[in-house]
Amino acid sequence: MSALQLHQTRFENAQWEGRVVGDPAAEHPPQIEARHLDRLLSDVILEGTETEGEWRLAIPIPTELIREGVQTIVIHERTSGDKLGDFSLVCGEPSAADLRVEMDLLRAELDMLKRAFRRHCVETR
Repeated sequence: MSALQLHQTRFENAQWEGRVVGDPAAEHPPQIEARHLDRLLSDVILEGTETEGEWRLAIPIPTELIREGVQTIVIHERTSGDKLGDFSLVCGEPSAADLRVEMDLLRAELDMLKRAFRRHCVETR
């Protein structure tokens, strides 16, 4: 379980923004990554704030992710692999029961588990 907490602040102009809160005594900012399925999003921005142990996180949404269906972005702490949060984009026809979001989130979490399992297998050889 990560000592970091993630709080969404807004989603506007194709950019998701949040606040990461962690240990004020930490020497370095956390290493945050965002993934869509198994693809690492490269433009993640993490900036310090005036408050110790708090950072502003911005994730610009690539235009190729804005398409029909549900697209889920999962946010991780890179060094531990802990999931901090997620958000979904839903485009197109609305459905009566939005199970697509849950299925997409399960798919993203399964990808995360596969990466962790592969890393574990390599490390225990």
